[in-house]
Amino acid sequence: MDNFSFYSPTYFEFGREAEKKTGELIRRFGGSKVLLHYGGGSIKKNGVYGKVIAALTSADIKFTELGGVVPNPRSSLVREGIDIARSEGVDLILAVGGGSVIDSAKAIAAGVKYDGDFIDFYRGKAKIEDALPVGTVLTIAAAGSEGSPNAVITDEETGKKKGARSDHIRPKFSVMNPEFTLTLPPYQTAAGATDIFIHVCERYFSNTPEVVITDRLCESVMKTIIYETPRVLRDPDNYGARANIMWAGMIAHNNICGVGREQDWGSHHMEHELSALYDVTHGAGLAVIVPAWMRYVMERHPEKFVPFATEVWGVPLDMINPIETAMIGIERFEGFLKQIGMPSKFSEIGARKEDIPKMVDKLFAGSETEGNYVKLSKEDVTKIYESVADV
Repeated sequence: MDNFSFYSPTYFEFGREAEKKTGELIRRFGGSKVLLHYGGGSIKKNGVYGKVIAALTSADIKFTELGGVVPNPRSSLVREGIDIARSEGVDLILAVGGGSVIDSAKAIAAGVKYDGDFIDFYRGKAKIEDALPVGTVLTIAAAGSEGSPNAVITDEETGKKKGARSDHIRPKFSVMNPEFTLTLPPYQTAAGATDIFIHVCERYFSNTPEVVITDRLCESVMKTIIYETPRVLRDPDNYGARANIMWAGMIAHNNICGVGREQDWGSHHMEHELSALYDVTHGAGLAVIVPAWMRYVMERHPEKFVPFATEVWGVPLDMINPIETAMIGIERFEGFLKQIGMPSKFSEIGARKEDIPKMVDKLFAGSETEGNYVKLSKEDVTKIYESVADV
């Protein structure tokens, strides 16, 4: 196990009617006037908006609003949010939504405190040294942004989808009511569960030895997603399944499963090029890329794929031919993704084979390799993309 520092101060209010504590939590963490940040308006249709407003009003919290966050959140709306927060004297950003809304809120929070253009954080020109406090009311279990120090933004000028990381933007508090996910469409629920599973995979496939504790944590979270996702798709009102998936999403990405070990993230970076170019739902894009990545790198580095098969998918170990065991594990993962309605080919997400060179060039701008479990070259990534592109 490698040396590490781990700091995770987010306060979580979890369960039914947790949103009633929102105003109290804003006060606790120094807020008196908030920017209420949200997406396309679904929170107004499903009642979440009204409940949050009631909580703010009861605590005498003033607020201004900025909606319009889209999946793969855009830099232009972040700049608009920064301007509003400054002009209105906002002292806390409250994100009501899923990962895209929370990431946008984090970028606004950092940008308000920065003299330059916030996009510097995403182009590697500056580090986040300060930010307004961020609070969240989660409505989608997927990205894990409610507990993480990460934020991903689409830079509209370059067409790149890039991340920034700082404990200054880790939410001060997150309100998590699983009932807020009951009205999600099945596809969105499944895409979120896929995102959670693969956040863990990015940490699990590691070359670091002697990491038994985080191996077991990773395997437990993956097995939870395998068990609960079909249950919730069969019974969308299953509160218990929704609750387990929601908490798994937080655990998957606050890095408790990743400390002390080298992490990969090559698959995420490959998917970011799909999201940036085609506006693909992140979990769906990952469903296409990750099994292809697994098949490609397993031939070079099968070691971690054997416990992935035996411990996560329950494949009996073939001691004579462990590669066969590893391959069955990948096949079971592919079968699970198909079972929950996730895509497996470019054609299912609107991607085109002819765009592969463009995506590869953008991915490798400024770097020679991608990923860590197996370091991938341009040629490697091209082959992975081509393996899921329709002929």
